Amino acid sequence: MIRVLLADDQPLVRAGLSALLNAEEDVEVVGVAADGAEALDLATELVPDVACLDIRMPKMDGIDVAARICGPDASPAVPVLILTTFDIDDYVFRALEAGVAGFLLKDSDPDEILRAIRHIAAGHGTLDRTLTRRIVAEYVERRRLRPVTAARAIDVLTVREREILLLLAQGMSNEQIARALVVEVATVKSHLARLLPKLGVQSRLQAAVWAYQNRVVTVDDAAR
Repeated sequence: MIRVLLADDQPLVRAGLSALLNAEEDVEVVGVAADGAEALDLATELVPDVACLDIRMPKMDGIDVAARICGPDASPAVPVLILTTFDIDDYVFRALEAGVAGFLLKDSDPDEILRAIRHIAAGHGTLDRTLTRRIVAEYVERRRLRPVTAARAIDVLTVREREILLLLAQGMSNEQIARALVVEVATVKSHLARLLPKLGVQSRLQAAVWAYQNRVVTVDDAAR
């Protein structure tokens, strides 16, 4: 059973998401919060498998909550899925830096939301493939991650890790990467576990941004 915490300041959104998730046999909504402060308290108390957070909430926004519950100092860490009504937004860029496991638009197909929650609960993370290229491209233009020597990082990546990084930057899931490379999903996960520390990043999203920023992959590559 995947235990989910929902946090959104709109009652209709909370009710709709709760109904969607609780209708699934393998998902249970264990907590619902109307603001960021309540979300932080519930996440600390319940330690859910996934926290679905709205970005803009009273008292504390979703990114501040995410930084507290999924950042490097969080113990135990709670994976975060950010839901937003905006596809290109400064808050999304803050989400990337906070180390969230993924983000989706609120008007995403219900099946896509469920799939994202299951992927994150399984430790795979998720990227909205239709938004990835636009978001990371604008992110690279607006901001810079903590400096990392690209040449040095690429030197320590194996050929297989570079292939996985390219596919990851296109928004592929672990399962899709495994099919593309004709390997087991467990093999992809093992490579990712070694790849992320080499790049000095904490999440799949940050790895995708790093790849674009350091021109390991270009927007044209991702469009193929």
